[in-house]
Amino acid sequence: MQPYEKRMITKDEVIPTAEKMRADGVALAMIHAFIDDNGVPNVSYEYQMDPSIISCTVEGESVLPSISAIYDLAAEWPEREIMELMPITFEGVDTEKRLFMPDNMLDGQGQILVTPMDKLKKMTGLGEDNK
Repeated sequence: MQPYEKRMITKDEVIPTAEKMRADGVALAMIHAFIDDNGVPNVSYEYQMDPSIISCTVEGESVLPSISAIYDLAAEWPEREIMELMPITFEGVDTEKRLFMPDNMLDGQGQILVTPMDKLKKMTGLGEDNK
């Protein structure tokens, strides 16, 4: 199994961390995000430092700087995807055209979060007796 290290960073450390990783020849493997049970956004920048993955994680920030100027499409695509799916914004990312959500579905802010089926049924009025 590949070694994994999680490092907590602040919003202000996102750009300097990415610049240092890039200067050191470290690849950006992925950017992951989720909203925890308390509604707190978590964004992890996964860097491939052979043989390890270093996860630089920011908690509690819904607006972060984009690192696409540093890592090009390796950063831009996951940033755009996260913005379409969650209420997290990466400053400086072009959102004129969506990756996969219809342009007319939302007002530009990602709001598609996973909702448990029982809660979704209650919200839509589709209970067990409406099969």
